[in-house]
Formats: sequence, C-alpha cells, structure tokens
Amino acid sequence: MARTKKISSENEDEITVLPEDKAKNGKSKDLSASYNRFKSYHGKEYTGMQIGRGHHWHYDEGDWKETKITPDLWEISYAVTKRRVGKAPKNSGVPVGTAYQWYILAHQKVVKLDANAYSTDLTGLKFKLAHKRADKDKWSAKAPTQRKHLIQFLRDIIDQLEKEPIPLQFEFNGKTYKGEAVPIAATCAEGICYEADVTLNDENLGIIRCAKSGWKLDRADPELTRLIGDQIFRHFE
Repeated sequence: MARTKKISSENEDEITVLPEDKAKNGKSKDLSASYNRFKSYHGKEYTGMQIGRGHHWHYDEGDWKETKITPDLWEISYAVTKRRVGKAPKNSGVPVGTAYQWYILAHQKVVKLDANAYSTDLTGLKFKLAHKRADKDKWSAKAPTQRKHLIQFLRDIIDQLEKEPIPLQFEFNGKTYKGEAVPIAATCAEGICYEADVTLNDENLGIIRCAKSGWKLDRADPELTRLIGDQIFRHFE
C-alpha cells in the first residue's frame, strides 16, 4: 500500500504528497508543476492548491486594533506573520513575493478571561478577490472587478442565508441541543451539501465539513460532530 507524507501529523487535512506525485524512481516530482496545472471544479478551470486540501498555520503575536463606529459595528485592523505547521514540500507552492487580497466573512466568539484578557475563536469563509504574481506589478483584477466579484459573493451568501436551514435537535451527554445548519452553497452537488455553518443553542460552532474520514468540525467534540453530520445527511436522504 502506497504511503502518503503529510506536512503535519496534527491535521489530516494538510497538504499531502500523494502517490501520484512520486516519480518512478521514488523521488518527489516537481510539485510546482502540479500546483500550476489547470484543474476543473464544477466546469470552471483554476490553478493552485487542489480543492479539498488545506493549510494549518500558527500565528505570531499580532496587532489587532478596533474602533467602534455604531452600537453594533466596529472597524478592525490586524497585522501578523503566520507560520506553517510543519514544512512545505520542496518546490511546492507559489514563489516568494506572491500576494493575495481576501475578503473574510466570519463569526468571532470572544470570552472574557480576566480584566485584560479574552479568548478568541474565529470561524468562517474567506473569498479571494485578487492575486499578484511575484514577478508582476499588477493585481489579477482591477478594483472595479474586485468589487463586482465581492458583490456577487455577498449576494450568494444572502441567498444561502435566506433559504430554509437544516433543523438540528438531539441529546448529547445529558444535554438537549437544538439549532440549525446552513448549507454552504458552493459545496453542494447533485442535491447534497458537504459543508454547513452550524449553530446550536443559539451559539455558532463553525463550519462542519464532510471529509473522506468522516465529518470534521474544528475544536468540537468528535461525537458531537458525528451527531450533527448524521442529521445533515439524513436531511438529504
């Protein structure tokens, strides 16, 4: 049985060197070729990391600033260096100097620990607006095009939120859980959705996803995750 080599043993969703990435002599192929190769997703061509693969990062001590604009709206600014857990395979990924612009839509849950400290948990989606190659001075999309793509992304999210969610209700460890799962429309195919934003007892838990090894929900109890996933799949039966 062919083995796969993971960047990090802590997260099975990390980038892997797959058996097909090995040359006949057993050595790794030039993974930059695989990264840059055109791939297809729902009829749309793309390059870069293959759909379904992921990253795991550790963040240095960052600088977060926020200013209150209205009773419920805040402006935020955050700057930090993130570092990969493990090491990237040789010749993989983009060249140093490549840049990206993302739009982040997320839930942030904070809990006060003492007078000067809060725990912070962030879950959600990030949408690529543009990228800039290391050897180029221009972004892949001009500002009006970026804005157009962002408008469409937000419209898709609104449509997603306005649809009837998947109801959730079950008992776990002597406690009753009731809530809903909002399918992530981009992950739906042939009438089944493989990711959903989960809220239980009025608290958002994050996005659950169906992986080859079962349902995954970051930082959640595995059995609780399984119960949520089972109800989601039963909804589509």
